[in-house]
Amino acid sequence: MTTKHESPGGALLAAWRRFAGLPGGRRLFSWQVGRMAPYSGSMGAHVQALEPGYARIELRDRRAVRNHLDSIHAIALANLGELTTGLAMTTALPPSVRGIPVHLTIEYAKKARGRLRAESRCTVPAVTQPTAHTATADITDPQGDVVARIAVRWQLDPR
Repeated sequence: MTTKHESPGGALLAAWRRFAGLPGGRRLFSWQVGRMAPYSGSMGAHVQALEPGYARIELRDRRAVRNHLDSIHAIALANLGELTTGLAMTTALPPSVRGIPVHLTIEYAKKARGRLRAESRCTVPAVTQPTAHTATADITDPQGDVVARIAVRWQLDPR
């Protein structure tokens, strides 16, 4: 992901398009994202789909992300949701806008067990002055039940 692009989101999308269709390409892309964001990479989540303003990521249930209640740790859920909204927002940003997360809220609906799926879909408003904008993600379990909902407020600024 070192080629020069107009925006960070452009570089992410170019890498995704290059790797996603190859055998093991999604895993390699996910590993590279984890290298760029080491804390998020420690979860071992896998990007399943990525397009401008949309991301879907899965997290395998394993001991490293569990808590003492035999479910996936609350902070692992927050990390998964933040990563998902971050990829969706970053790929939606035009080259003329930069953004940074400034606030995060999460609502836990039930214990999280099994392979989880986080999905975020967002659009970016016209940004001509500093603007706050929220991206959300739902995290669901294998039965399709929402286990957590996350909202990340971004500060968007024109370049």
